[in-house]
Amino acid sequence: MGRCVVVGGADINNYGCIRDNLRADDYVIFCDSGLRHKEQLHVEPSLIVGDFDSYDNPQLDIETIVLPCEKDDTDTVFAVKEAIARGFDDFLLIGVVGERLDHTLGNISILLYLDSLGKTGRVIDDYSEMEIVSEEAVSIGEEYAFFSLLNITGHAAGITITGAKYPLDNGEITCEYQYGISNEVAPGGQASVSVADGKLLLIKLFRHCEEQA
Repeated sequence: MGRCVVVGGADINNYGCIRDNLRADDYVIFCDSGLRHKEQLHVEPSLIVGDFDSYDNPQLDIETIVLPCEKDDTDTVFAVKEAIARGFDDFLLIGVVGERLDHTLGNISILLYLDSLGKTGRVIDDYSEMEIVSEEAVSIGEEYAFFSLLNITGHAAGITITGAKYPLDNGEITCEYQYGISNEVAPGGQASVSVADGKLLLIKLFRHCEEQA
């Protein structure tokens, strides 16, 4: 089973950067107004889902699941759950971080949901890549200009950072004191981040991602 890419309706300004992270064999789900990115992303939907309250149903000859407007799950959350039901374990979410902070935070929480199920997930926007650090250590290469660690679950202890400008040994980051912002990979090396107890949101800022239409 390959990777599932879920496309939301948040703004994408650097399509070239996003396209660089897509694969020819991706299973791509477009959510409602995420369809406005179809031409610029140069990909065709494998599945379309949405309540179409913010974008007209294009009535394409592609499997489409029409959702009710009043529901608990957002279109993006529904798309992820549908992909899980179809057997996918690896996810990339794009067009899910933008002006709506409520949707942004809700979509980032999908990474926690996937992690709780033992599945992998990443969010990519114009500037950064996000993922959850939990049971397995995560490596960070020099292609990222900065990286930040945020506690978004309430508890994160036994944090170790190596190969970075600001190392950490058995530290703790609380929601009240987010001091893990803007770290850097040490020159000529590779950083590693792990957490013994809890989870962290890792945000890696791209170093080379020139704006491309």
